Amino acid sequence: MREHRPRDLSPIELGFTPQRSVPWLNPGLLVSTGIRTVFSDLFGAYLDKREMQAVLGDDRYDHSDADELWLDYTADVGDGFDATYSVATLLARRTLDVGKLTLPRGALLVLGGDQVYPTASGKAYENRWKGPYRAALPVVAPDTPALYALPGNHDWYDGLTAFLRLFAQGDSVGGWRTRQTRSYFAIALPHRWWLYGIDTQLDVYLDKPQLRYFSDAAKDLHSGDRVILCAARPTWVISQQEHEAYDSIDYIVRTIIEPTGARVPVMLSGDAHHYARYAGPGPDRKGRQLITCGGGGAYLVGTAHLPEHITVPPAATLTRKASAPRSYDLTGTYPTPAHSRRLGWKVFTRVPMRNPGFLVLLGLMQMLLMFAMRTAHGRWVNAPIVVAVTAVVTGTVLFAVVQALGRARPRLWAAALLHAVPHVALGVAGAAVWSRLPLSDVPNPWHILLALVVYAPVVAVLDCWIVGAYLVVASRFQVNVNELYAGMGIEDHKCFLRLHIAADGALTIYPVAVDRAARRWRADPDAPSDAAWIAPTEPLTARLAEPAIRLS
Repeated sequence: MREHRPRDLSPIELGFTPQRSVPWLNPGLLVSTGIRTVFSDLFGAYLDKREMQAVLGDDRYDHSDADELWLDYTADVGDGFDATYSVATLLARRTLDVGKLTLPRGALLVLGGDQVYPTASGKAYENRWKGPYRAALPVVAPDTPALYALPGNHDWYDGLTAFLRLFAQGDSVGGWRTRQTRSYFAIALPHRWWLYGIDTQLDVYLDKPQLRYFSDAAKDLHSGDRVILCAARPTWVISQQEHEAYDSIDYIVRTIIEPTGARVPVMLSGDAHHYARYAGPGPDRKGRQLITCGGGGAYLVGTAHLPEHITVPPAATLTRKASAPRSYDLTGTYPTPAHSRRLGWKVFTRVPMRNPGFLVLLGLMQMLLMFAMRTAHGRWVNAPIVVAVTAVVTGTVLFAVVQALGRARPRLWAAALLHAVPHVALGVAGAAVWSRLPLSDVPNPWHILLALVVYAPVVAVLDCWIVGAYLVVASRFQVNVNELYAGMGIEDHKCFLRLHIAADGALTIYPVAVDRAARRWRADPDAPSDAAWIAPTEPLTARLAEPAIRLS
């Protein structure tokens, strides 16, 4: 019997509802996500499901019987349909042309974290990740890939409940076959290569069951073995500011892997939505490779803010037994820093268009501010309005300060406070203009209606440009970089890795770049049963972000 194939792109045919990318600056989303983040930070250690995973099985996974092996890596995949499915359908193709090269599909697919946005739930996974990936590779076949996934911070916001139900129960997602039983895994690869995926649960700590799991897995390591270590965050970069961020990875390497005589030539992570490679010491910079590749579907984050050189572990870490610090150089990025800066200037057009709720908030805030300043010096003072405006302005200042909290640098606090000044200045200017109109000092319903229809929309756009200007300037000082790009929601410039372990044991890493995600799609009901359900009606091509990296 022929498998069901959708005849159109309606949810009833697809079995899921394709989603638009998340409007990260909309107020309701900011509040709900912020609340979940706070609860996750406060109670995450008490609701840690990793402690319970010890009863789920301690399987290790063997893919070492092949003479050579291809495997794929991507991360940050579960956002809007266009970008997510563009990457998924390229991963699902049996072969992929990148310039003059033709690369076979990976026998394994490793997801590096954040398979859903903004927060985890069964419905969100279905619509933002599971549905698109099932549509890209709908049928299980003997050569379809095994699937392994690490949780990122967004997967953790429900305590990992939905993640474990989806990835740790041995079910297939279309043609992708899940294998793991925990939120972390150890995989044997050909020619004494291994892949370890570790779950650091928002950088809280490494739990005892996980340490025991990898200690047992390391009993199969021998001198000369090589381990690809996957983590959810690029803590080698983060640790340059948050000095203890790298400690969990360093502990695994220093106490579990290196005592066996094995080494770690490659570390992979997602979380940062771009491609960046730091190369360690050694001939031709072919020492340890620290690679971030979080371009699987979420909004792009540029690379202009990345340091040219890092030291890992940082010399300032408080860990007494940390590994000896090594220097690494930034040797490859996608997009380039120069292109990232050019993209940053799109904030003035993209933020207003993509975040209408944010415009509404700014318009209402400025309208209240204008009325308060217009009436406060006149014959009539509306106390509730003044109180409301004072609360709004104070909230703006506090929000700006919160942006800089955790960074022990007073100049950043000062910058955050100054961010509130142009917002208030715009309110003063608006009150001055409004006072020149032939209107009475006492607001009445007609004044309020006029302000809602005329004043609020105009001032909302102006205030949004003030926010955009702040984000552009702040990003040059390594502040609010993520917020700059989250507000723009750029769906293009996706990336993933295709890795090849050759018959001679050499590992070659192909960083694949997708310059433009497709936007127009059609159902393909008459294609073979194992073909993608949905096909692009515009070119969807890939290339290498930089020349392939070969580690012999």
